[in-house]
Amino acid sequence: MGETCGAGSQPVSATAPPPKTTSRCVFLDRDGVINQDSEAYIKSLDEFLPIEGSYEAIATLSRTGWPVIIVTNQSALARGLIDRSTLNQIHERLIEDVRRYGGTITDILFCPHLPEDGCSCRKPGIGMLLEAASRHGIDLSRSVMIGDSARDIECGIRAGCKTLLVLTGNGRKALTELTRIGMTPDAVFDSLREAADWLVRL
Repeated sequence: MGETCGAGSQPVSATAPPPKTTSRCVFLDRDGVINQDSEAYIKSLDEFLPIEGSYEAIATLSRTGWPVIIVTNQSALARGLIDRSTLNQIHERLIEDVRRYGGTITDILFCPHLPEDGCSCRKPGIGMLLEAASRHGIDLSRSVMIGDSARDIECGIRAGCKTLLVLTGNGRKALTELTRIGMTPDAVFDSLREAADWLVRL
């Protein structure tokens, strides 16, 4: 798997093969949703600390007919703070840890660019979602974007997805920003685990 307009997928074979018939999925932001975020960026395996219940949430989703695809801005690459080998190791560990909980991550896409690079993949741009839809036969109108930032929610809205904001990470700050720009998520939850429990009951 290579890059398309900078939307780089985790380039190892640890991702699961796509389901035979995928018409919907859950897109997850990474930092602040699955793992604890850091203003200094996540630069190593030691700094990748899961948020309580997040791996169980991914397992719940993937076991109940919601393929999970992670879409994450990773400008630390362009800043020279992390190399692709280390990023791949983080994602390999994430995939394996989720598997231990009985879950599957279908794909991981990341944008390596700086905000000022003007790429189409960095959220709130929808390039990563379009790439994922093309790869896996996803109907974006039946899919869900879960994030902790205004750009996650804006990305989901622009792509035609249902949007869920979680209050871990930057979620509370995002509520203020979304109000300022006139956007509203479809629902707000304290954590990914609560969002997943709600989603599988629909």
